[in-house]
This record gives sequence, structure tokens and C-alpha cells, in this order.
Amino acid sequence: MKLPLIPFCVMAAGLLASCTGKTASSVPEGMELVWFDEFETDGAPDASKWEYSTGGNGWGNAELQFYTDTRDNSIVKNGNLVITAKLDNGKWTSARLKTQYKGDWLYGYFEIRARLPEGVGTWPAVWMLPTHSSYGQWPRSGEIDIVEHVGFDQDVIHATAHTKAFNHRLGTQPNRHDVVPGVSKKYHVYGLEWNPQYLQWYVDGKPFHRFENTGKGWEEWPFDKPFHLILNLAIGGSWGGQNGIDRNLKEAVMKVDYVRVYQRKD
Repeated sequence: MKLPLIPFCVMAAGLLASCTGKTASSVPEGMELVWFDEFETDGAPDASKWEYSTGGNGWGNAELQFYTDTRDNSIVKNGNLVITAKLDNGKWTSARLKTQYKGDWLYGYFEIRARLPEGVGTWPAVWMLPTHSSYGQWPRSGEIDIVEHVGFDQDVIHATAHTKAFNHRLGTQPNRHDVVPGVSKKYHVYGLEWNPQYLQWYVDGKPFHRFENTGKGWEEWPFDKPFHLILNLAIGGSWGGQNGIDRNLKEAVMKVDYVRVYQRKD
């Protein structure tokens, strides 16, 4: 396995060190790269690392797209994973890739460099689900949203955790949303540090959001089991479609430059 050349900075004594190179990273000190995809080989995504979720039926959120595993909706090209949502004959198609059973981790630092799509009605996400629903179905076993964006609120990104006690259906989910200029015009680096004590999100190497383990049991902290990564681009839905879908929107594109996972040696 050839390791990528990674310009990065590390966290030292809780402070963000200076960075060089195009990547603003926040890899915690003492962690090493254990899994990555730099998307360097054109064509289909690496089948040893990625699996597809396919089909329609709204995906629990009244979404409009039908997920496929075709090159029309996902392809590796020019050093990027390109996920494209397309409107054809009145129907939307898109792609949802996951690392389940090919990349599953308990704790670590997860970093994704991506350019998000634009357009009212789009709903891209980089997120994590438990590989096994040890505490029961959603939201009992947890969900970690590294970054979400909805096209009707351009340049506002969301970082969120969901549990049985804390979730959007109850209006109690731990969330931060804030403006990050140019999320659809240029690449940004989205990071998550996950350990037994907390979830810490980063954007372009800077702390963005934090959720502490309350110590009150799995209902509030189910994040003690392996999770896997998901990359997807939805259209419409209960959140993405709140302001409808731009009738002039025919295509939306999400580009992922790399995905990297780090863990401590111990």
C-alpha cells in the first residue's frame, strides 16, 4: 500500500499548530494513517473500499433520488470521486457509497476534503452509521454527521450527532451550523475526532463543534461500537426539499478529493 504524501499539522497541547501546503488538517498527535482513498485511478470507485446503497423509496426522509451504482452517478476522475445527481425524464438519480464491512472503525480521526454541490433542493452529506445496530434501529445506535449542507441555505454547513436521547425528531440533537464561505466553489477539509470522551469536529483545521460523552449510558452515548463512512448526494426530502427544488436544476455535482482515517497505535 503506497501511502499518500500528506502536508498536515498536528494538535499540540490542545492548540492548533501551523500548517503548510494546500491541506488545512488537524490530525491529533500520536495518530497514524490506517485507511485512505486518494481517488487516483480513473473509473469505478475502488471495490475493495467502497460498497453501494442502491434504490429509492425515500430513504426515510422522503428523498426523490434513486441511488445507482453506475458511472453516470459516481466515477473517479482527475483525482476526485465525483458524485452526480441527474434529472432524466422527470426522475432523479444519484449515488450513495459506504465503507461498511470494508472500513469499519471504533474511534479515530476521519478527514475528508470535498467540494459540495449547489442548487436549491440538494442535500449532500458525509456521515457515519453503526456497522451493527447493537442498541436497536435509528436513532438508538447513533449517527454522526461530519458535514451536511442543504442548497436552500447556501454556504451554511451542519455538524450533528444523533442518539436515542438526542435527535432531530425530538429537537434535542447536538448540532452546530455556521457559514463557511464557498463550500460549493472550492474544497474544504472536514474532520472528526472520535474517542471515548467526545466527538470533535473540525473545518479547515479549526475546531468547529464538540459533543461530550455524558457518561449516562447508551441512550445518550452509543458511540462505543464500530461505525462506517457514507458519502451521498440526496435530492429533495424532508430537509433538503423544504424550499422545493429549483426547476432549472438538472444536475448537481459533489467532488471528494480524498478520504483518510487515522487511529492511535495502541
